[in-house]
Amino acid sequence: MTTKTNPGNFFEDFRMDQQIRHATPRTVGDGDVALYTALYGVRFAFNSSEEFARILGMPRAPIDDLLAFHVVFGKTVPDVSLNAVANLGYAQGRFLAPVYPGDTLSTSSTVIGLRQNKDGKTGVVYVRSVGSNQLGETVLDYCRWVMVRKRDESAPAPAPITPDLPDAVAAADLAVPANLDVRDYDAVLAGSDQLWDDYVEGEKIDHVDGTTIEEAEHMMATRLYQNTAKVHFDALMQKDSRFGRRLIYGGHIISIARSLSFNGLANAFKILAINGGRHVAPTFAGHTIYAFSEVLAKLEVPGRTDVGALRLRTVALKDKAAAGFPYKDEAGNYDPAVVLDFDYTVLLPRRG
Repeated sequence: MTTKTNPGNFFEDFRMDQQIRHATPRTVGDGDVALYTALYGVRFAFNSSEEFARILGMPRAPIDDLLAFHVVFGKTVPDVSLNAVANLGYAQGRFLAPVYPGDTLSTSSTVIGLRQNKDGKTGVVYVRSVGSNQLGETVLDYCRWVMVRKRDESAPAPAPITPDLPDAVAAADLAVPANLDVRDYDAVLAGSDQLWDDYVEGEKIDHVDGTTIEEAEHMMATRLYQNTAKVHFDALMQKDSRFGRRLIYGGHIISIARSLSFNGLANAFKILAINGGRHVAPTFAGHTIYAFSEVLAKLEVPGRTDVGALRLRTVALKDKAAAGFPYKDEAGNYDPAVVLDFDYTVLLPRRG
């Protein structure tokens, strides 16, 4: 029987330097912003208030950086990770231009690494994905790697190539909106008087609050991004999987952790970079997520004295409060409650 459906790419279908243009450009609108707010309760004034954004020199409130990330990411799933076992990590992510309601986002990817696993059943695919708007401007550029099933376990393994990716995006490569002006930044409306100057390297912040994941919410979120990965939707198929149930999309956990971080980092109003990240363990509906952040570095932004950057590690835990900052033991093993270890860089106003 012939079929016209797309089964997605398996590990042996990928080739080094392969160029992939992903289908379904997506025009984001005010409805997306409202639904994203309903899903995560994000409270950063820069994205919530048109007037607040205009005071800072923007034409209107840009959409949340992670909403842009999820839309760009979602385009890649049918071609890169439809047959994935798990998304493993991120690196070298840069948010290069604000995205506004009405913008249309498209994504393309390049295969930058391939490595078959020892079991011969799966392999790791490394891609660099670029999200562009309707003007051809790059809004997001990032790398990720994903474990993908093989269609035929006897298919020969490619020569293993693992890309050399930097530990963090350098300060010189961070992109601050050119028209951003924080002279009239209102910390009261933003929700905190803690600015860049008030944080110290090594400081850890317990974000206190928790969020319980509902099955319907994570599925709605994943559909919002047009992420078609089977592991998130097909409960019947997942009954025979390793975990016996649907997995929560890892990006859903990232957005929950970012929303929780508002309590302690309310003035970290823009994400500049994703330096690295690991989905340490799976998450399922019914788990309650808590988070803490560690300040890894304070960065001067070249050419700017009005804003500064913080490199943060935000760790999300399931069903365990972040008090005491459980993370790794002396042997370097993650606490069993840890589900996300996310290294990213954010922008804050400076005093004076």
